[in-house]
Amino acid sequence: MFSKACEYGIRASIFIATNSSKGIRVGIKDVAKEIDSPEPFTAKIMQILTKNGIIHSAKGVGGGFEVSNEAVKTIKLIQIVDAIDGDKIYRGCGIGLKECSEAHPCPVHFEFKKIRGLLHEMLSKTTLEQLASGVKKGDFFLKTLNLE
Repeated sequence: MFSKACEYGIRASIFIATNSSKGIRVGIKDVAKEIDSPEPFTAKIMQILTKNGIIHSAKGVGGGFEVSNEAVKTIKLIQIVDAIDGDKIYRGCGIGLKECSEAHPCPVHFEFKKIRGLLHEMLSKTTLEQLASGVKKGDFFLKTLNLE
């Protein structure tokens, strides 16, 4: 549903917010390792998130990425998605047709329209704080468990 960059951006934002709540800035290597993303790709995602004011980057000794306590309460998941993927997820055809509309619908148009609406609503209501809090409590996880 989301691009790989967006998935990594969401995970990275949650990881950074979780650490920021403990007063810890995290470096690019730590972020990349935690979200299972190549470091150069992670760096590009961090640039996008920083440019869009979702995370803050501090350089030098003791530097790294962080999210302020105030910002984490107001940043919505939709801001991360829009910063990385734009709004195409709310407009595109469910089966990828170039021409799909109310007047010329694809076979899944009307059901997919409902789903897109629910997705937009969820992304608009969910804060970074809610997600980070769930990770801190152990209710949610950012990594797949290795159950070999």
